[in-house]
Amino acid sequence: MKEIQKVYISGLGAIGSAYASLLFEADPALVTVIADPERIGRYQKNGITVNGKPYPFQYSQPGFSQGPADLILIAVKQHHLEQSIRDIRDFVAEHTIILSLLNGITSEEIIGRTYGDDKLLFSFVVGTDATREGTSTRFANIGKIVFGDKMNRNFSPKVAAVKELFDRVGIPYQIPEDMLRELWWKFMMNVGINQTSAILKAPYGVFQKVAEARELMAMASREVIHLAERNGINLCEADIQKYIQVIDTISAAGKTSMLQDVEACRKTEVETFAGTVIELGKKYGVETPVNQILYRMIKTLEQTYLGG
Repeated sequence: MKEIQKVYISGLGAIGSAYASLLFEADPALVTVIADPERIGRYQKNGITVNGKPYPFQYSQPGFSQGPADLILIAVKQHHLEQSIRDIRDFVAEHTIILSLLNGITSEEIIGRTYGDDKLLFSFVVGTDATREGTSTRFANIGKIVFGDKMNRNFSPKVAAVKELFDRVGIPYQIPEDMLRELWWKFMMNVGINQTSAILKAPYGVFQKVAEARELMAMASREVIHLAERNGINLCEADIQKYIQVIDTISAAGKTSMLQDVEACRKTEVETFAGTVIELGKKYGVETPVNQILYRMIKTLEQTYLGG
């Protein structure tokens, strides 16, 4: 597979802009942001800054491809995924690789329905404390992109090509042997900390110091363990401790994406987290009382600022 020389990013939030900045630092011509005309105008007017440094990214509108992508990074929220799938259409070629950095366990399946599973690698971001206000993103820890095929005992040409790019530009990454297990582990982590942080209005420091906050997070996560078992994924209590260790490495002032959404009065990804847990619980006959409560609490919060 040829060397990756053209990367497009769909979604310039905290995650998208943080990784776009690393690509830009390596080579400004390497990365182009896909956005609609209104967003491009806003980005160009206000400027995009990452850790206080301005980044004059190249932009391309959907339908106006500047050449096919070698790699597309999708970094939008779940409720914007269908639009992103439409936006990238003219940038996808035979050789294009797509990485979905979304939370949850369903985005690859959704993207695959349009572009085929052969274009995709599984992926997610973990360990970042990136936050965004307006068009300004800040992070102390960029975290890492975990990616790969379902199993990675040997690297496929797609995995090898993305690995070479990340080595070249300095993007931290991990390629696990069992990618599906890691994907469910990250889903468990999101279900636990994203939702409880949004309800408690708590940055990472609260979960680093307050035992009751950690236990509430773990209670939500344990429901995912039971569902994972029904899907042939072997998660256990030790995996909760593993992500508590990750949380302890993140800036105490950092905030989850869902807490940032609530503070900015944006729609959250509660359907992706508690909604999916509840749906799978009904499918497999597994009780999910903690996520039932979290779902109703977060939906109530949303309606206080979004309306019914």
